[in-house]
Amino acid sequence: MKKIPAVLLLLLGAGQAVAQGTVYPNRSIRIVLPWPAGGITDVIMRAVNLHLVGALGQQLVIDNRPGAGGTLGAAIVAKAPADGYTLLMHDIASHCISATLYGKKIPYDPLKDFQPILLVAGSPMVLIANPAPQVRTLAQLIALAKARPGQLNYASSGAGSITHLAAVRMQMLGKVNIVHVPFKGSIPAASSVMNGETFMSFSTIPAALPHAKTGRLVLIAQSFAKRAPQIPDVPTLAETLGDFDLGLRSGLWAPAGTPGAVVERLHAEVMRAVEQPKVRDVLSANAAIAGNMSSQAFVEYVARETRSWGDMVRAAGVKID
Repeated sequence: MKKIPAVLLLLLGAGQAVAQGTVYPNRSIRIVLPWPAGGITDVIMRAVNLHLVGALGQQLVIDNRPGAGGTLGAAIVAKAPADGYTLLMHDIASHCISATLYGKKIPYDPLKDFQPILLVAGSPMVLIANPAPQVRTLAQLIALAKARPGQLNYASSGAGSITHLAAVRMQMLGKVNIVHVPFKGSIPAASSVMNGETFMSFSTIPAALPHAKTGRLVLIAQSFAKRAPQIPDVPTLAETLGDFDLGLRSGLWAPAGTPGAVVERLHAEVMRAVEQPKVRDVLSANAAIAGNMSSQAFVEYVARETRSWGDMVRAAGVKID
């Protein structure tokens, strides 16, 4: 066999390297989560990661960057190169609300500086209460709040968080006045309800259910429009209040300007991931439902949510100093 000249081999190798450089991904991908490890968004992303590592052929590095209602981590991604190697996995409500809630205090525009990829999954919250006041239904809770205006309180995982704003919406629809007590995370917020420091809070179903079974908490209502199969006997807030459909929906974003081919590749692989048996088991254990939107439908959904949350924040007069 005739030997190929060394110079030609070098040129062939260089050509292959260039070609490989155009294939996405050709190195590890960083996924920024602007929440602590162990939360629902973190759990969902780590489950999806089980499939993505093999499907994409690269490592996915999950980088938890909590703080300031998710805006610290989001700012990192907003400033990253638009090449698909730095992504944001975020609570959709928290992301969409940030423009209205923080205004010019955040160094990015939630709509203009990000490319929505897809709604990964969502799970309902559950309204929990301390058992001592003998409140067992939402109607009873509202009646008590009306009888004692400004005397009841509720815990949240932080000012501007979804647990805070869900309570704000409940108050607006129920026409009640309940005092807000913010905590640094959902775990201390739920603990404050159990020890009687606060009266009620919104929580995830997996976190609340064990304590409800031991009688330390009461499950009052769940936040999606339809009842979750994990707690079918717990009514929805919508059954009492009407227009109420909020939850912990998690989405994936890239920096604005990320190539369409990269966005579609990520969308397709995450959609495949949430259908894998192991991933579905994790979603089910966390009362989460996989998303099924196209990337364009998610773009439109994010725009609607941003407008809707903005209207609610302005109407409620919620501000972050």
